[in-house]
Amino acid sequence: MNIEPILVLRVLLRRWWLIVIPVAIVAVIVVPDFLNDGSAVSGGFNAVIRYTAAQEADAVPERDGDLQDLWLASELTVNAFTEWVRTTRFKEEVALITATNGLEINPLSLPIGADNQRSIGQVFINWHNDAELQIIANAALEVLQTRNQAYFPQLGGQPASVEILDDPQIAPVPPPLTDRFSGILRLAIAFIAGIGLAFLVEYLDPTLRTQDDLESLGLKVMVLIPKK
Repeated sequence: MNIEPILVLRVLLRRWWLIVIPVAIVAVIVVPDFLNDGSAVSGGFNAVIRYTAAQEADAVPERDGDLQDLWLASELTVNAFTEWVRTTRFKEEVALITATNGLEINPLSLPIGADNQRSIGQVFINWHNDAELQIIANAALEVLQTRNQAYFPQLGGQPASVEILDDPQIAPVPPPLTDRFSGILRLAIAFIAGIGLAFLVEYLDPTLRTQDDLESLGLKVMVLIPKK
């Protein structure tokens, strides 16, 4: 059965209030999120630490070599540190230091990542609070620079030299796309639900309003009485 556009329009105009109700209810929930200035940073905050590392010269066993060996040793050190930063032990060390600064953290809840490229190491830390993230980033720097010899015996018991290339900058993380458009999506679903509700009520309503309603029942209209 084909539904004429004019009939659809009549139903929507007649039952418009049924479409507005679910949209209004959802709008009450999502509009404050749109107006909230903090929504732009709902993804939390991020800090990136870039560094280089190399074993101290006086801790390197005497051997014949050249500058290429030194660069290769530095690259291997950064590679090893990258894997170390990803471990639970590194997070535990960070949590111990933050605790001394009044910030108690479960090490397993610390989202710390690491990567390296061309002998440059990178540490990535995400956290929901920017002030607390600064404490965590400083703790990660301290562990990186002062505790590495406890995990790598090849360093000869002496900490490797870790040079920070730039201070960690705390920056807001944009919220996920699903969060950004969830409000619009919920309004769209409410609008579609309202249209469906309007047609459902129209289908269940036994009231006859127009000539078409009568003719759809097989009745012939003999005369029409004008409104005026």
